[in-house]
Amino acid sequence: MKAISIAKIDEGLINEDAVIAREGLIAVSDGAGGGGVFADRWSKYLVDHLPDETITDFEAFDNWIDSIWEPFYNDCEEQAKEEGGMLLNKFYDEGSFATIVAVWKSGEWMSYGDSVAFCYHRKSGMLQHSFSKLTDFNNPPYLVNCKDPLNPDGFRSGKFKMEEDFVAFAASDALAHYILMMYEVSRKEEFANELQEAIDAQTKDSNFINTAMGMKKVDFEKDVIGKLLNCNKGNFKQYLQCRRQKGLIAHDDYSLVIM
Repeated sequence: MKAISIAKIDEGLINEDAVIAREGLIAVSDGAGGGGVFADRWSKYLVDHLPDETITDFEAFDNWIDSIWEPFYNDCEEQAKEEGGMLLNKFYDEGSFATIVAVWKSGEWMSYGDSVAFCYHRKSGMLQHSFSKLTDFNNPPYLVNCKDPLNPDGFRSGKFKMEEDFVAFAASDALAHYILMMYEVSRKEEFANELQEAIDAQTKDSNFINTAMGMKKVDFEKDVIGKLLNCNKGNFKQYLQCRRQKGLIAHDDYSLVIM
């Protein structure tokens, strides 16, 4: 079990991601600071309150959020009242936003937003994941709000095939995009259409894919999975800083949890 999360490198900003790795459960929540307030607190609150029981459908997810949101809202409202002014108005108007993804020891997973769960099978080299396709990272993510109703369209769930040689892990969006991109680039022929669609979108993510496609060889297990699974907080930062300098990953908070 491992949980690593770092703020945007060299910016001295608050890390708005939160991670947890406890017996039988791993999770990542990416607090969205582009709207609302208290994103870092909301992401931590969500992972800290995840139940040991699996959440396998939208109704159960909705009931879980409904059972936990009020104490968080009340605490943040008190703090916002103390500071007053724009912070209080913003909290009332917008609330707090975050994604959430979780994987239980049974292999069952659920997600809301663009944080992603993965399951890698060493023997076959196959990577399962909870996301849809690379181009969907270009879309605004669904976000859990501490005061507004959830959208059923944002909820995804499933169950990984858990074999003897598997490793389950989850990552926040920028790192998740990098992992999925490198896997697909290592199998260019199999994912040719999806890679081309993502390149044709002409977004910042397209640039990362073009750079990866220009690499002579991508050994996914050695260069990506092996490096990430053996990381501690220090070399996790070094690894990602190197990938940023090579133009392979977006500048963001980075989070990784491993089962």
